[in-house]
Amino acid sequence: MKVISSWSQGSTMGSLIMYIVVALGASCSAAPVSGSLVVLVQSPVTVHHGHTTTLPCWLNPPQSAEGFEVRWYRHNNFDSPAMLYRAKQFDDTSQEASYKGRVSFGLKDAASGGRKEGDVSLQLVNATLEDAGDYVCYVSSDQGYDSESVSLIVTERGAPPLLSAVWKEDNVMNVSCESGGWYPEPILRWSDQKQVLDTKNLNYRKESSGLVSVHSWLLVASSSEVYCSVGLSGEEMKEAGVRLENPPQPGEQGSSAAGWVAFTLAMLVLAVLGVLYFIKRRKKANSRNDHPDGKKDHRVSVDTLFITLAQNFKVQKPLLEEVIPDLSTARKYYVNVTLDKKENQYLKMKNNILRDANLGGADFPDGQKVTCLTAIKGTPGFSSGQHYWEVSMGRPSTVFKQSWWVGVTSATVFPLDADMSPTPSNGFWFMSSSPGRFQFNTEPKVFLPVHFRPQTVGVYLDYDSGELSFYNVENKSLIGSLTAKFTREVFPLFNPGKGDKAAMEIIQRTEQAQCSDTGNCIDSPAQEPE
Repeated sequence: MKVISSWSQGSTMGSLIMYIVVALGASCSAAPVSGSLVVLVQSPVTVHHGHTTTLPCWLNPPQSAEGFEVRWYRHNNFDSPAMLYRAKQFDDTSQEASYKGRVSFGLKDAASGGRKEGDVSLQLVNATLEDAGDYVCYVSSDQGYDSESVSLIVTERGAPPLLSAVWKEDNVMNVSCESGGWYPEPILRWSDQKQVLDTKNLNYRKESSGLVSVHSWLLVASSSEVYCSVGLSGEEMKEAGVRLENPPQPGEQGSSAAGWVAFTLAMLVLAVLGVLYFIKRRKKANSRNDHPDGKKDHRVSVDTLFITLAQNFKVQKPLLEEVIPDLSTARKYYVNVTLDKKENQYLKMKNNILRDANLGGADFPDGQKVTCLTAIKGTPGFSSGQHYWEVSMGRPSTVFKQSWWVGVTSATVFPLDADMSPTPSNGFWFMSSSPGRFQFNTEPKVFLPVHFRPQTVGVYLDYDSGELSFYNVENKSLIGSLTAKFTREVFPLFNPGKGDKAAMEIIQRTEQAQCSDTGNCIDSPAQEPE
């Protein structure tokens, strides 16, 4: 105040000189020398979670930045940079700890000449959600300095949508759609075969990992075909679809009536690139065998058909805690299953290879529909514990088997009436295949389109937890998981179908067998029955 007061009493010229000096000083500290050092950037930059990206920053006109100071820092964090380069070397003494070992100079494009031509771009590996935000590219030399900001957007493509269909009264289905593991909040869209449907009851939830899950539901007619698509803005959507038929009728409601079916179908977006995504962790409910209304249920959780993406959540209880084992864990419980030696005139068996009998063109007595007529048990049976076995559906040099059943049964006598469907209510739990579709023998029926057939199917049974899971062994991915309450001894179930020339083989694993990268543990091919 005293200085200002004394200058206020002086000449106007003195005040003007003081103003010019102060103004010039401020100008020198706020901007580089014109035309000598200009920083350019490209923003924003988008990267998938866990991937590597480059934040482009370069000098104009091009000039060597070898002797310059280059500082990359988050806004308001100048003194703890993500990366600092000065005196022709990296200086990590004050570096932000989360960036140690993850940053370096990168190239803004393939034609870049690097620092010698003024390219001071930042390369960041293993991008995390916390990395998202604005970064300042600051370059200084004895000529001046300049800086510009680059915005980094980190995204995560979540799981394929998980659909849950619950049969209600008056032939109405409550169909829920949920997908987890996204960032930022994804778009969810319902549609049928004709049009986009109104999306109502849309809820987002932040997971403990910082990722986001989304959930929505709608009521549809019981005989409907609906689709749920989830994805990030501007990217390919992941889609799941369900076609439901024949809801349980009054008087037919067994243990699976009022039960629900959950499954996922993902679009094979990356199939043309030959990219296979391996299973992460599968989660399911602590309360596994009873519906909230007290009625028992049978649940199916079918992952992406043979191209598995991320983790899936059951709709009615998000972020479930228990884990379906991955293939490597399931295979620790390998047991050698053999076919029941009981005679069946409609089957041909040799060792552990199975196919339907060639009837010389004659029809089976119950027609061409696949029934229990060609089904057979395996041994041993199980009344506790965890068990795993594998079934080969063909070899790479042949066409894979199209028609089959694989699962378990507690039935002592198989129903031979073609009109009697084997379901969980009468002691059958299995996945079936036929030309054009897969199916789980649940009520109501669930049909899944066939995108790719497995060469080897792995079957994992956790009797005590009521878990029956199916794996694509070559892809090391989960196909689906069925839960139910087992109350009696169950036996492996096999059915080679009808009219399918390819055989199915129950794979025997020896102590000396070495498993290949595909997970197949066959020592040598067995001879098929003629």
